Parts: sequence; structure tokens; C-alpha cells
Amino acid sequence: MKIKTAALLLALGCQPALAHFQELLPSDNIVESNKQKQILLSLLFTHPMEGAPVMDMGQPAAFGVIGRDGTRTDLLAHLKPRKVAGKTAYDAKYTLGGPANYIFYVEPAPYWEHDEKKMLIHYTKTVVNGFGADEGWDTLTGAPIEIQPLTRPFGLWTGSNFSGIVLYHGKPAPFTRIEIEYKNDAHIKAPSGPFVTQVIKSDANGYFSYTMPRAGWWGFAALVTGARKMPSPTGDTVDVEEGGLIWVETSDMR
Repeated sequence: MKIKTAALLLALGCQPALAHFQELLPSDNIVESNKQKQILLSLLFTHPMEGAPVMDMGQPAAFGVIGRDGTRTDLLAHLKPRKVAGKTAYDAKYTLGGPANYIFYVEPAPYWEHDEKKMLIHYTKTVVNGFGADEGWDTLTGAPIEIQPLTRPFGLWTGSNFSGIVLYHGKPAPFTRIEIEYKNDAHIKAPSGPFVTQVIKSDANGYFSYTMPRAGWWGFAALVTGARKMPSPTGDTVDVEEGGLIWVETSDMR
């Protein structure tokens, strides 16, 4: 029976669910004294390696930055909605105020994943280095699930190894699934399905590492499903997929 069922699924062309990634990408992730102080932040919910589809973003529950001296600033009022492929995404502008590692973060509105029958909340962050600051790039935002970088998350060459610890409610999360995708602006064609989303797990202490093989933006998504429940749009109580994401950029040596 299992063999027949599997054959039927193949015949119907069923595919594994694609990875959802909340993007939070700055126009620059290193700002030096002789460059502009204002940056543009782009928020999009999509499948980065595939470049589609784009999913509608509801109004985020939180959007802000941790900046100089660990000061937290609410930036929700800075968000401006825009349409991408007919779906809602957001942009924001922010002016850096001086030397610091600026940690931008978003708590998106819960997203109903109908096919998987679960709600998705992907707490996402990225770090912008301002004017040569060297401290604070590993500061935590306080999200329920979060990746604390052990590798400085900027100034990375192609082929650099990125490492971190997955924390769930502040404690190391062992054997947590981590999905990794490339922001595929170069339109690289994956030779087969498993190449689209790289999958690793944290170790017994919540630690992980991954070597990034190409220049560009890379998203790391640590995922915990089922530890939290909430109502779906249909009124049923369903699992929540909680994601802790961080975006880092690599550059080629030239």
C-alpha cells in the first residue's frame, strides 16, 4: 500500500514544500565614513533561491533596530508597503547615527501556510556595520527563537564559514533544523530539488556552521515546529512554525 501511495503521489507531480524565508535585506551592510549614512531596508516573504512565489506580508508586529550603546528603536512607523508580483512587501529607510553595529529585526505577522496546515512566524534580523564599529554584532534581539552569530556577520569573503548558536527562549536548542538559501539574483539553476534549500542541524549544544560557496546574500533559518499553537484563519488550533533567521552577505576577492 505504501508503495502504491508513493507511486500515486509521484504520478500527481507532488513536490516537497518549498522553504519560506522572510527577507530583511539592507542596501549596504557596511557603511564607512566616506559613504552614505542612509540605507534602504527591503522586507519580502518569498522563496529566495527560486525567486518565487512571493507571499503577502501582513502588517509586522514589530520592526526595529538595536544601535549605539544597545539602544532599541521602534521603526514600525518607517515601514512603507509596496507591491511585488501583486503581493504586499515593505521598505524602510534609516539613517545611521554613528559608529555601531546596527541590528535590524522584524517580527512579521503570522502567515497561514494552507498546504502544510500551520502558521509561520519567522523572526528575522540582519546586521549593518556602521563606521568601523567592532562590538555588539552578536547582541540578541530577544526573539523567542534566534541565531546568535559566532562569526562576525559582515565583511565575509566567498567561501567563508558562518557559525552560530540556535537559541530557543534563551537556551541552546540541540538538533534544530536549519534551512539555508541563497538570494538567487544571479539566476543560478539548481540541478535538482535538494540543491534549492540546504539543510543542516545544530549539534547537541545548539552550534552549527556552514561554508557559503558563492557571493551574495545567504539566509539561515532555524526552525521549531509544534512547541507553540495558535488559531488558524479557519478557527482550528494548529502548530506554529517559529523561525529564527539571520541574513549575511559574502563578497568575492578581486
